[in-house]
Amino acid sequence: MNAHSRQPDPWHQRPEGVSDATVEALGALSKALETTERARGALYDFHQLTGSADLALDDAVRLLREAGHTERADEVQREIVGRNVIPGHWTFQIVEEYNATYYDVFRAIEQGIRQDLAEGRDHLHEAEMKEARRTTSHPGRTAD
Repeated sequence: MNAHSRQPDPWHQRPEGVSDATVEALGALSKALETTERARGALYDFHQLTGSADLALDDAVRLLREAGHTERADEVQREIVGRNVIPGHWTFQIVEEYNATYYDVFRAIEQGIRQDLAEGRDHLHEAEMKEARRTTSHPGRTAD
């Protein structure tokens, strides 16, 4: 194994002049964005689960009617089916507004900061952690 194979690929190497403090700050920013990605995923879960529940109400309404509970079926149909989850909004609108108001802005700023401070390179903190923690003598633990 040559020395080059022990180094991370160039995209994951710190550009010249980038300080430890900058790599640490970029790592914290990346972690915050990753947490936002998870929150966004939970928001999509909320969107899909709420939509699935709304569609499942069709069966509940039908079964209530078949069981002779017409008034209760009418109540579910009138009060719950297709209801806004917050005033004026279905879940898809919440997702769209989250993306436009918060997520897209966050991603653009994070990308701009990475571009300005580290030539756009991503996960420098993690790549350096990998190098520091990797057992180089163990097969299968090379940089690539």
